[in-house]
Amino acid sequence: MILSILQYGDPILRAKGKQIEQIDEHIRELAANMVETMHAANGVGLAAQQVGEALQLTVLDVSQVEDRPSTLKLNGNDVDPAASMPLVLINPEIELGGEAEIGTEGCLSFPEITGQIERAASTKVRAQNLEGDKIEIEASGLLARAIQHEVDHLNGILFIDRMNSAAKAALSSRLKRLQKQTKRGKRIRPQDERELVSETTL
Repeated sequence: MILSILQYGDPILRAKGKQIEQIDEHIRELAANMVETMHAANGVGLAAQQVGEALQLTVLDVSQVEDRPSTLKLNGNDVDPAASMPLVLINPEIELGGEAEIGTEGCLSFPEITGQIERAASTKVRAQNLEGDKIEIEASGLLARAIQHEVDHLNGILFIDRMNSAAKAALSSRLKRLQKQTKRGKRIRPQDERELVSETTL
C-alpha cells in the first residue's frame, strides 16, 4: 500500500525513533508499504518518520541510480549493491569513515528542494533485518550517503540541518512556504512526486 509522505513542518519528522523491540506483523507490513511508497516516489530511501511512525526503521534502494555508483559489503562479503536491494534496516547503528565529500541531496519530505551536503565517503552500519538477524553493512558512494541521510531522519535530523547557513538562508522563503502548506494539511502523493524529482531523492 502506498502511504502519504509527510512534508517539512510536520512535527513527527523531528521525533527520534523508538527502538523496535519486536519485529511483528505490523513492522513487516510497514516496511513493505515503505518500500512500495519509496519506489512510487522514485526515492532511494525512506524513514519511518516520513510516513508518520517514529521508529528506528528505514528502507533503501539505490539500484536504479546508474550515474552515482555504490559499493556494498554485507557481513564482510563484497556483494552487488543492485542485487541486494531493497535494504530494510531496523535499529541501525552507524559508524562514519573515509574523507568527507560534498554531494547533491534531495528529500521526499522537501519536494523540489535540493542542497549540497557534506557526508562521510563511507559508512559501516550494524542493524537487524526483517528476519531479526543481525547484519553488518559497509557502504560507499550513493548508498553510504543515503544511509547517513536516512539514519539522520531516524534521529529527527533533516538534511537542511546539514546545509551551510548561506544555503539555508537562500531556501528560507521556500521552506516557510512548505511549512505553511503542511500546516494547511496539503500533502503530495508519491505518484505526483515523480514529476517533481530532478535529483536523486532520499
